[in-house]
Amino acid sequence: MKKMILLFLSIVIFTGCHQNANASKPNKQLNEMEEISAPREENVQTEPNVQIDPFSHIDQKKEVPSSLLTEALAFYKANLSKIKNKEVLGIIDFSQHSSSERFYLIDMVTGAVDRYLVAHGKNSDKNYDGFATEFSNNPDSLMSSQGFYLTAESYKGKHGLSLRLDGLSKTNSNARMRDIVIHGADYVNQSARIIGRSWGCPAVEQRFIKEIVVRIKGGALLYAK
Repeated sequence: MKKMILLFLSIVIFTGCHQNANASKPNKQLNEMEEISAPREENVQTEPNVQIDPFSHIDQKKEVPSSLLTEALAFYKANLSKIKNKEVLGIIDFSQHSSSERFYLIDMVTGAVDRYLVAHGKNSDKNYDGFATEFSNNPDSLMSSQGFYLTAESYKGKHGLSLRLDGLSKTNSNARMRDIVIHGADYVNQSARIIGRSWGCPAVEQRFIKEIVVRIKGGALLYAK
């Protein structure tokens, strides 16, 4: 009888110790799942959504009239797929006196600006005071036309090396039909108090015609206003 009691007590003690030992061991699998399902949070800083101006390098010296530059760049950006020569942008400010270097050629890569004299049409300045006040798209008007142009092919005509223009606006859509081209002219020179007038063409100094044509031919944007 004593042997049976001792055997029973031994079984109870052994079973209790075994259970306590298992309870004291960490459940490794459960801890791993907890680590996977609930990773430690880290302080993550996000970058601010900053809009980068692709034209911020343009005209750092502020030579081009700001309103014209803003309008020209907006059109340039909106019609980029149609502009074959993206390296240069031309702006003519007809509101300035003809003796001013009011033809701006902007290098779209470096942002640098070169300035040139440019003539306006004879009948855009009827009293010949150097200011263009009237504009037309009509044939034989002998007036300058305002609006956006794309430069086209170069050729040699009665004025020598010249560059054809295609009008993109309602105000200059007849440019090719009217033979409105960029060409050199002796009456455009720095020594004149008021430079000569053309028949509507944006004529430039003879010494710069090759330089200008080479840079802007083949589909560059030109804005005259």
